Amino acid sequence: MKITPSLYIVATPIGNFDDLPQRAIDVLNQVDLIACEDTRHSGRLFAHFGINSKTVAVHDHNERQRAQWIIDQLSAGLSCALVSDAGTPLISDPGYHLVKQVREAGFEVSPIPGACAAIAALSASGLPSDRFSFEGFLPAKEKAKLDTLKGLAQDSRTLIFYESPRRVLATLSCMVESLGADREIVMARELTKTFETFLHGPVTEVLSRVEQDLDQQKGEIVLLIKGHQKQADELPQAAIETVVLLQQDLPLKKAAAYAAQIHGVKKNALYKYMLQHANLEN
Repeated sequence: MKITPSLYIVATPIGNFDDLPQRAIDVLNQVDLIACEDTRHSGRLFAHFGINSKTVAVHDHNERQRAQWIIDQLSAGLSCALVSDAGTPLISDPGYHLVKQVREAGFEVSPIPGACAAIAALSASGLPSDRFSFEGFLPAKEKAKLDTLKGLAQDSRTLIFYESPRRVLATLSCMVESLGADREIVMARELTKTFETFLHGPVTEVLSRVEQDLDQQKGEIVLLIKGHQKQADELPQAAIETVVLLQQDLPLKKAAAYAAQIHGVKKNALYKYMLQHANLEN
């Protein structure tokens, strides 16, 4: 392919070097400059494939400042590739600010697709893949982590998280508390590497297996959570909120009847729910 003064977003292997596509190798060989999250880490991959293009560090701490310098190189007619330590750049990795500024400066940004840990894990997880949400890393502090998970507890999509090995036990414990012990999850670890493993089952069971096996507390981890499954007799939150609103002017029984008609639910079920959960009087 012909290299032009553009920024190429190049996905690199998440473990197995053989997963680097030939197109990515060609681009990395031909560009004038490769922006790396860590030049030493990427250097091992480049040495394996005999890639000798000039490298420069672009990471969380210097990305905004480095962006203008890269734009200057593009303005001078040079070409640049962006890589992260592993997988697709910008996916829980630096690059957003660089891409945004390069586009705003009028230069083309071209993706060279390849490995992505989140998608690789989803494809082999056995969880629904028609609708999913990539959530990246959860907050490190327990309260913020619990609040985030509780906010996602009713989401019907498959949820995907990255997690570090030193925090995985705490995260799994928070998932038991916020999502329930029986919520189905998959823990994918060391994808494409020698010790690749998938643990699948209720979150409390996966937590127990990780606690008992220290090897499961090592390496790169992707956690996938099956979306919330609405029960047949579960009332929509909107119907409950409508009853509360209507009760400002109507008795509970009449408010429940109107709300049930609006939302297409059984009025007796809605009325009983409000009596039991809202502690309201007839």
